[in-house]
Amino acid sequence: MAETIAGITIPDTPLVAAATDLVRAATNDLLFRHSRRVFLFGALQGERRGLSPDLELLYVGAMFHDLGLTERYGSTDLRFEVDGAHAAERFLLDHGRPAQQARKVWLAIALHTTPGVPEFLDPEIALVTAGVETDVLGIGYRDLDPERIAEVIAAHPRPDFKRQILAAFNQGNRHRPQTTFGNVNADVLAHFDPNFVRDDFVEIILRSDWPE
Repeated sequence: MAETIAGITIPDTPLVAAATDLVRAATNDLLFRHSRRVFLFGALQGERRGLSPDLELLYVGAMFHDLGLTERYGSTDLRFEVDGAHAAERFLLDHGRPAQQARKVWLAIALHTTPGVPEFLDPEIALVTAGVETDVLGIGYRDLDPERIAEVIAAHPRPDFKRQILAAFNQGNRHRPQTTFGNVNADVLAHFDPNFVRDDFVEIILRSDWPE
């Protein structure tokens, strides 16, 4: 039987069930609940924007978006977003979905920490980022019905979420600091480690092998 939260029906399909089981097994309560909220807030923001995403693809994108922070799926040399994107793409292909759909979800996950771009792409891509922005940054929070927000939080609570999600970002990226160049996770590492030194885009240009 399909589950409905805050007026959003979670698709009752084998693909969604398999995605839920995989992510539930790989993540703790913090990341699992966050990922479910990202789907719900993404879908709510989609309603507000007049978008009609494929809810199965949006669900997979939302559920897999932080999978690269986990020990099972994280790498040592790639951005955590790319690790999650690769996992989602493999998952969809293994479940018989077309390569075009798998690539769309790959982009949704890979771009979810790159502001200013996803909103101009396909609804599934735009709304994974919108869900993340609402749950983590509070962007669009005041645009949603408070009663529907309360229903989402009742289903998937967020105790001490701000502190815990920052700690999870740090834990998932501190062993690969070079992957945070040019993205928001450099801010996280700098917050937790006063000795962290960011790569400097200007210095990279000035010190390149080009003579002029």
